[in-house]
Amino acid sequence: MEPSTVSMSSAVESSMYTSIRAILRQAASSCNKGMLRWTLHKKVETHPSNSVSLVRVLVKELEKVERIDDKMHVIPLLHTLIYVIIQQSAHIPCNLYQRVYECLKRLLTLPEPYCTITLRYMRSIKMEQITPGALYQRRVIAEQSLRNKHFPKQERVFVFADPAVFSGPMWQAVRADLELASPQSDTLARRVLLHTLQAGLVKACHGPILTQALEDLGEDVEQYFQEVVLAVEQSIENGEAGRDQYQTRLQHIYSDILTSANQDPKARGSLSNTPLPSPKIHLHLWTNEEELWNELVNFTLNVSPSERNSMYQEEEEEKDVSKRGSLLSVDSGIEKDLSDMEEREQSKLFTRSRSPGFRGRMKPEDKMALVQENIKGPTSSTPLPKEEGNHTARIVVMGDDRVLGRLAKAYHSIRKKEAKHLILTKRVNLQIYYIPVTDEPIVNSPGSTSQVGDRLSLASFLGRVDPWYESNINSLGAMIPKLAETQSSHSRSSEPNRFLVDVLSYYLRCGLQPVHFTLYSVKISVSGQTGSPVEEVFVSHLEAEFPEFKTLRENLRQERSSRRRTRKPLGTCGAMVSVNYSKVSLSKQEVVKGMSVMTCGVVISAISPNETEGLDFLTVNFDSTNPRCCAEIRTQNIKIRILEDKTFTVCLDKDCRRKYTHVQSIEISPCLDPGYCLQTSNKSNFSVGEEWEAGLSRYLCKILPLPINTFTGINH
Repeated sequence: MEPSTVSMSSAVESSMYTSIRAILRQAASSCNKGMLRWTLHKKVETHPSNSVSLVRVLVKELEKVERIDDKMHVIPLLHTLIYVIIQQSAHIPCNLYQRVYECLKRLLTLPEPYCTITLRYMRSIKMEQITPGALYQRRVIAEQSLRNKHFPKQERVFVFADPAVFSGPMWQAVRADLELASPQSDTLARRVLLHTLQAGLVKACHGPILTQALEDLGEDVEQYFQEVVLAVEQSIENGEAGRDQYQTRLQHIYSDILTSANQDPKARGSLSNTPLPSPKIHLHLWTNEEELWNELVNFTLNVSPSERNSMYQEEEEEKDVSKRGSLLSVDSGIEKDLSDMEEREQSKLFTRSRSPGFRGRMKPEDKMALVQENIKGPTSSTPLPKEEGNHTARIVVMGDDRVLGRLAKAYHSIRKKEAKHLILTKRVNLQIYYIPVTDEPIVNSPGSTSQVGDRLSLASFLGRVDPWYESNINSLGAMIPKLAETQSSHSRSSEPNRFLVDVLSYYLRCGLQPVHFTLYSVKISVSGQTGSPVEEVFVSHLEAEFPEFKTLRENLRQERSSRRRTRKPLGTCGAMVSVNYSKVSLSKQEVVKGMSVMTCGVVISAISPNETEGLDFLTVNFDSTNPRCCAEIRTQNIKIRILEDKTFTVCLDKDCRRKYTHVQSIEISPCLDPGYCLQTSNKSNFSVGEEWEAGLSRYLCKILPLPINTFTGINH
């Protein structure tokens, strides 16, 4: 290597080291709005040759972490490392791969969640060593739903924005950024081919000539795309024994492409840049809670086996369309008197339809029948194909505590439907992500370095347990409103802002460690209502107010904020309520207690101000103007009933759309998993010989959690 080249490499490595150290300081202080990480990734994306220097620096830092046992920096380093390897694997030499692998192997001795993340990335790096280009190719195929015969996994990203937060200008700005940033579908196959061939052949490939050849081939690229996908999947299946065969096959494909495009098949030279495209995003303004369920059902239909098989049977489809078309019903689309064979054929026709309007006219019960038909196949005893259940729906909600409350309600509804018939669960892996955005002024949160509003309690908790989430995701809550202002002042510019979509893509790809929030069930008894109480769920907050004492409570809040206390007569302390609750104790033994409290309001929070205390209890505060009547208790189960001829209002998750009036009593407990409830309720249906199966229910998870993906998860 020439001295000038060595000097240039040292300068680049020094620059990478400076950037990494700045990012690690950012992870500790949760500042700079995640811009440092984004800027570093953009440097490598623009200049792929810098990836080697960056990987070297990352390995050195991980080795340093191993020596001094500094776990705080493990997560940022690991995620940065894998993101570079996915995008720029062609530039990383084999000896550096091996050094990375050996370093990660030593990190497996770390506790959870570090060892879990390390193990997952070790497997990915080993796959990339044996089959260069596999990580990039699989990710693009899944995220973009590229049709192929050999890798059936698909992913779908759904972004649900709360209309209570996203007003007109802000919604238009986010929509423009996320939708306009989607890549052109006609270039994706060429991009996958270019990246895989370069990663596998490296110096034996000429990137610019290959790029031009792929453009010249036009639609003929499809056959080579299928060949490369097959080569990658077979190489992964064969393991290290098939490495030489993999490179030989790539060399043949490379030569065939250049020959077909009238280029020199022996061309060698520099590599072309192939940035990783952002995922295809389906954006929704979440006005209807059932929309989440409907989108999941439609996704399930789109990835059905009959649809995938039909892609390669176009001639048979053309011949049968006219005959099947006559079977369509005018109302639901399913004739009740069709034979079994005709029903299956008609289901395939429904599945192959690409028209959203056509599917939208189907009744919900017919959609479910169609999903079940696609899952079961010709007979109920037919096992699911190997690839079933490998598809992933990534649900991203944007808003404050209110949107997570709506998500909790929708998630519980989905679990209830799935408890009776495992329809989506068999086919789709559900992953949930949260980007906090608020429409209220941002204020400093006491005891925290982050800036959060009153409606961002869950986001504040996630930021405390995961500093990398705080740095990269929580900061978007303040940046998205500014984005809307920027776009309105530059309305003529059609160029989308890449920052939002890049951060979202990074979160979706690396945020795989869930934080489990306990859902709470609340039974609400309303005055004058006959029958069973209203059953609801909440995830973060419940507030009860007594209309007669609303002014009194507001005055109390003002006194607290100004640190003044005015002595009030005991008669104005509030309404008398009866409270029965189970006290939380260190021994986990339930101690049932009861009391009467005079209060003008009750605030129940499921989010602890201290992340070390977990998420398995409620903090209940009774407000009163009399200090002796104020009380705070911690519990998991509580019942509050008013003793006077009065009623109160209940608001769930700070959402006025989920407010109940004329309430007489509420009963709160951890929300049971509908699957567990169904299992235990069916005990009486078992015969004597099957009683042991019902006994397995004791090992099932009783409580239904809401899993929100972060980069680290909770570390205790």
